[in-house]
Amino acid sequence: MRIVSLDIGTKRIGVASTGPMGDFPEPRCVINRKGGVGDLEKVFAVISELDPGLIVIGLPLGAEGEEGPAAFKIKRFTERLKTFLCERGTHIPIEFYDERYSTSIATERLVGFDVPRKRRREVIDKMAALVILEGYLESVVLKK
Repeated sequence: MRIVSLDIGTKRIGVASTGPMGDFPEPRCVINRKGGVGDLEKVFAVISELDPGLIVIGLPLGAEGEEGPAAFKIKRFTERLKTFLCERGTHIPIEFYDERYSTSIATERLVGFDVPRKRRREVIDKMAALVILEGYLESVVLKK
């Protein structure tokens, strides 16, 4: 089963996914946000193309694991996305995963690979989505 992860930011949404068998996670794309239904349509287009069995959304928690205003915004967007998907006949389970350090981990990786700063800005969101997906997959394996 393919899994898609989303790193939802105020300006961009990073997308990563596994292969069709739920393995080989890789960064996919970055969706530039304009707001409103347009964002939902763009996410729906990517979801439709990848045809996942599960969507994992990064939830920004505080240092103590508490949900703050950013987490509330992500949950509100997720509810709108669920409704949007259901209205189009797409019923995919959605789970949240703690994304506290995903962007900093992604940045460290890109710096380690000597990716220039300008290029890092272009790919950081899909790399953060990849970090979220890798963390989720690792947590699932550890639960077994």
